[in-house]
Amino acid sequence: MLVRDRAFFASMFLTVLADQILLFLVPLVIFQITGNVAWSGLAFFFETLPRYLTFPVAGILCDRVSPILLLRISRILRAVACVVGIAGQIAFGGVWWLIGLSAVVGILTTQGMLALEMVLVRAFADQRFEKVASYGQLSSQMGVVLGPLTAAYLMVLWPWEAVVIVATVLFVLADIAFILWPGQSRMQVMPENLQRRHPIEDLKTALVLVWKLPGLTRAILQAAGVNLIIGATLATAAAMMTGFFSQSEQIYAWLQVGGALATLVVLTLTAHVHLRLKTLGLSAYSLICVGAILTGTGAHPLVYAAGFLLIAGFDKMFNIYVRTLRKEIIPAEDFGKTTGVIICMNNLSQPLAGLVVALFAAGDDARAVLLGLAVVMAGLGIVTFWRR
Repeated sequence: MLVRDRAFFASMFLTVLADQILLFLVPLVIFQITGNVAWSGLAFFFETLPRYLTFPVAGILCDRVSPILLLRISRILRAVACVVGIAGQIAFGGVWWLIGLSAVVGILTTQGMLALEMVLVRAFADQRFEKVASYGQLSSQMGVVLGPLTAAYLMVLWPWEAVVIVATVLFVLADIAFILWPGQSRMQVMPENLQRRHPIEDLKTALVLVWKLPGLTRAILQAAGVNLIIGATLATAAAMMTGFFSQSEQIYAWLQVGGALATLVVLTLTAHVHLRLKTLGLSAYSLICVGAILTGTGAHPLVYAAGFLLIAGFDKMFNIYVRTLRKEIIPAEDFGKTTGVIICMNNLSQPLAGLVVALFAAGDDARAVLLGLAVVMAGLGIVTFWRR
């Protein structure tokens, strides 16, 4: 990582840290207030559904407005949403203010994420993208690891309102770090004569590009296969470890930490080892599939843990493969709108995986479902990687 870009990656870390604090805190506080886990589930639904549905709109905005401006606005508005959510909850009580906070932050996070992708593509065009994306993923993953730990520790010392204020301050600090980043001057300027269309036309253009550009449809199917496994693993890991394998909650927590550390190791390797793009994607996809098979066949918690670590670690490597592929294939003037549609399509398989688990898992034993989804993933991989 170049010294001059440390402020940029520090800004990424602080933003993700604040997001993860809220992601951990809001459902927990809602459960503490209501004593009903259904309310926490409702909060999670309202946080994730708008995030997925907003991707196409956010992508269209990224092609029309400066991604630097969108990135800064998304951070500042997340800080404002935190203050408004706390004030509303203190003044009027109830949980709808917190649910609203969760939903608004989810939408703004989507916009910030796509704007960040545009900044990476345009400001680091002279560098190997796999390396840049790996450093970005490392910065984000550090926030993913430290966010829940920070929130849990602070909630022992302070009331939850103070913890939300900490997240607010982190959003502001992230924006300050971004302002200090000298690389904004490296942003490639888009042509001034770009055709301005109605947003519906932009959406149609993105869908046509997804269908016609070589490689994009295959990449979407590959990402759908990976997200089937990711969604099923996230939905079943707690029940499998603490229920089927009769392990303690502390052991399950260490499994989560292990997954985060595996991700850091794989991302560091990806940043420093130069692999052909197809080799990168095929390696990550194959190892995730092996991990799914281990989780679906393991009769011992160590076998399950090995599969879990493979899935968690190589998911981010596959993410870098997909992001690099998008950068190479999609025209710059259509990058935002097309990326938004692609990410929306990619993520639809995660709730589908949750539905499959709900319909077919037997009690706390989800191995048959995990193995079945691993077979589906393997089939998608054979069709998309080996068939041109």
